[in-house]
Amino acid sequence: MRSNELKKLPLEQDIETKTILKKVASSHRALAELKGVVSSIPNESILINTLGLQEAKDSSAIENIITTHDDIFKAELNIDGFKSPNAKEVQNYISALKKGFALISKKKILTNNDIIQIQSELEKNNAGFRKVPGTALKNATTGEIVYTPPQDYNTILELMANLEQFINDQARSDFDPLVKMGIIHYQFESIHPFYDGNGRTGRIINVLYLVMNDLLDLPILYLSRYIIKNKGKYYNLLQEVREADNWENWILYILDAVEQISKETIVLIKKIKKLIFEYKNLLRDNYKFYSQDLLNNLFKHPYTKIEFIVNDLGVSRITASKYLNKLAKDGLLKKEKLGTGNYYINEKLIEILKR
Repeated sequence: MRSNELKKLPLEQDIETKTILKKVASSHRALAELKGVVSSIPNESILINTLGLQEAKDSSAIENIITTHDDIFKAELNIDGFKSPNAKEVQNYISALKKGFALISKKKILTNNDIIQIQSELEKNNAGFRKVPGTALKNATTGEIVYTPPQDYNTILELMANLEQFINDQARSDFDPLVKMGIIHYQFESIHPFYDGNGRTGRIINVLYLVMNDLLDLPILYLSRYIIKNKGKYYNLLQEVREADNWENWILYILDAVEQISKETIVLIKKIKKLIFEYKNLLRDNYKFYSQDLLNNLFKHPYTKIEFIVNDLGVSRITASKYLNKLAKDGLLKKEKLGTGNYYINEKLIEILKR
């Protein structure tokens, strides 16, 4: 498909077939259940930090930026000299997601300037939309060019302005929001407006769009896990829309991703919630220094350290050290050495996140 064949939105045809509408209903049910389960966790930063890092890891892996849970959580400790380049990339992703969430939380719209800010946070540059021609999407195995996105800067600006309107103006389309999310993702990836980070930026836009439409309160539905499992299909179906206008299979793929990952995330959050209450009862019944802030810290930071306790609880370093060492001695945390300092692992939480 040539770039000049990329049409502006809204679509001219009705793509909401009976099959799609049936799938829309089941996807919404799963998403609504997830929204309810999320509201049962008392501190939102617990889910944003833990599940956000999961998504950051998986979304980066789609772009062959591979890292481990251990590397990611060590990177969160911000200890100089102990960050792998890939772990830094993953940290940039979670930072970009949080930035995007903060932007849409204020105004419930997502502008092109917001999207540029998200990509800038992700890539740590200010390149903005592509100005220089030459970008092409290639088959990773053969090197063959499979798609050439718009090359002209003014065309990119025009298409992105149109996409911005489609994202924010509900009157431009009466399609279901989940169907619209699939259209938005296709359009953004096909415009391919940035030199780098288009895939990861596009996946952040997905979850922000769900929050904007009140389908979620927090940006914690992460479709990258589904895409990794079905990576070849993801690229093939995008290409089928470009070449044959085959929207049904692409939208069904997105809807299935929403439904399946909602169900998986519900199970994950319930396990985290159960563990939180186990720790709450243990701490409250056996430790005079128990507080809700301490409990939140141990789940917000799967790898925690003295400085985190000092900041969250407002205690001295000596007191924070005593708390953590006591919990480690009693087996609630695992103490590890890194450089000249120590960090403390919530091993039971890590086991849940690794599954």
